[in-house]
Amino acid sequence: MTTRRLSLAAVLAFLGACATTPETKPEEQAPAPAAETPEVPYEAKPAPTPAPAAEAPQPAAGGVAPAEAAPVAAAGFDPVSQERFKAAVALQTKGDLAGAEAVYREVIGRNDKAAYAWTNLGLLEERRGNLGDAESNYRKALELDPTQDSAWDYLTRLSCRRNRCADMENELRAAIQKNPAAIGPRNALVFTLLLQNKLPAAESEAKKVLKAEERDTRAMQLLAQVYFRQQKYELARLVLENARTIDANDALTHNAMGLVSLKLKNRTQAVESFRQAALLKPDYAEARNNYGMMLNEANDYESAARELEAAVSAAPDFLPAHLNLGNAYRGLQQVDKALAEYQRVVKDRPDLTDTYFNIALTYLDLDVPNVDTIERFKQAISYFNQYTAKGGKDERVEQYLKDANKGIEKEERRKEREKKDQLKKAEAAKKAEEDAKRQAEEDAKAKAEADAKAKADAEAKLKADAEAQAKAEADAAKKKATEDAAAAKKAEADAKKQAAADAKASAAEKKRLAAEEAKAKKAAAAEAKRLAAEEAKAKKAADAAAKKAAEAAAKKTPASKLGDDEAAPAPPPPGGGKLGEDDK
Repeated sequence: MTTRRLSLAAVLAFLGACATTPETKPEEQAPAPAAETPEVPYEAKPAPTPAPAAEAPQPAAGGVAPAEAAPVAAAGFDPVSQERFKAAVALQTKGDLAGAEAVYREVIGRNDKAAYAWTNLGLLEERRGNLGDAESNYRKALELDPTQDSAWDYLTRLSCRRNRCADMENELRAAIQKNPAAIGPRNALVFTLLLQNKLPAAESEAKKVLKAEERDTRAMQLLAQVYFRQQKYELARLVLENARTIDANDALTHNAMGLVSLKLKNRTQAVESFRQAALLKPDYAEARNNYGMMLNEANDYESAARELEAAVSAAPDFLPAHLNLGNAYRGLQQVDKALAEYQRVVKDRPDLTDTYFNIALTYLDLDVPNVDTIERFKQAISYFNQYTAKGGKDERVEQYLKDANKGIEKEERRKEREKKDQLKKAEAAKKAEEDAKRQAEEDAKAKAEADAKAKADAEAKLKADAEAQAKAEADAAKKKATEDAAAAKKAEADAKKQAAADAKASAAEKKRLAAEEAKAKKAAAAEAKRLAAEEAKAKKAADAAAKKAAEAAAKKTPASKLGDDEAAPAPPPPGGGKLGEDDK
């Protein structure tokens, strides 16, 4: 990949100012004289830690209103509300916007004077892109507590980002006239003056705050930015070192120190300052953008992409971070993602020339998916022309346009060569096709002749095989007839022999059966005789027993009428007393 340096102008962010759009440019319009504000009627005392002023800032600290605030609608918190408020801040910091909103509204329900809850609801709406609702919430917070620094700071940033910086300046001056002791609107006024390039007025207002409260780090940061724009870099560094001494954990101070260090040619210190700012405040979009840009410069595109993705997540409308993220993706050769980031910037800031320059370089140096090479170079030329038409003055453009046109010519020559090669290949293919066709015809003729000869040979062989087969079948039939006749004769003889054997066996069987029948009859007769003898014997014994019993009875009783206890006489033997043959 050809390495070319991207345009980096206007992509660093100093205290978040670069994320907003000034209403005028210094070379186009001189700042109008500003009306003087009164001195701060304020006794010096330790200032509370200021709320960070990033494009996507931390939730407001909440709690009891600062001691120096006017007692109008003081935002006092009861202990339970304070704990719930802290829980909401924790949810907001984790990115749970819906959960944080629910708890903030719960706090407001418990305490309708909870101004800081309204401020943080405004921040939630900013994250969601609902800028009108965000402004309404900031103004609600200021109705409850007109001196709240955070609400003034966020409202001012939002108004300037919506191109209403001059109107906001007038509103802030009116608020200061009404309450000269309030520090919040004074620091916010300095911010609006900076964005309008009214540097002497901004310096004067910042010094008024520091005269009354010499430890106000926010005023120091703003004053350092004034000196930075006046190119008084050493003076800016001294002011920031003083602010860092007062609060070493203020991310805004570290971010500003990084930018000053760059101007003082101390890149190592600049990188470390940006890194510290990002660590101290992870959702500080400007710090993460600046750190990511430095990582891009060091060609550590992977780390740069992580930082810049976090920056655009914290502040979705922070265009410098989108531009730098596009550069990181370009370094990673993730072309589609790079172009998407660049186009996002073009859509919201069509006047920002650097974007066109970087898009042009992307088309010039990298293959773009689904874009023809010549079309890619034409797109590069188009974006370089847009860059110069919008006022871009990079001296490399002329050479890059030459490179793009050379690329087109080279690609056209390549395509012409490719076309000629294709024609040659087509002619060679046609000749090869004709040769192949001729050869195929010759091969087909030779094959036809060979097939005809093979067919004739096959037919002759089939005829010979058929004749041989017929003879073999006739011989086999004759042999089989002879064998069948012999077998029939033998079967007939065997049948006669078997019939004689069967007749002989049948006669023997009949004789055996007759003998067995006679033997059975004889045995049956003997058995009948035996049974008759046994029956006669039994009968004779019974008759003897009966006779004996009758005789005994006759001796015992007279021949008189039988009494009831006398035994009946035995019956006469069968047959009227005549003995049978078996009873003798």
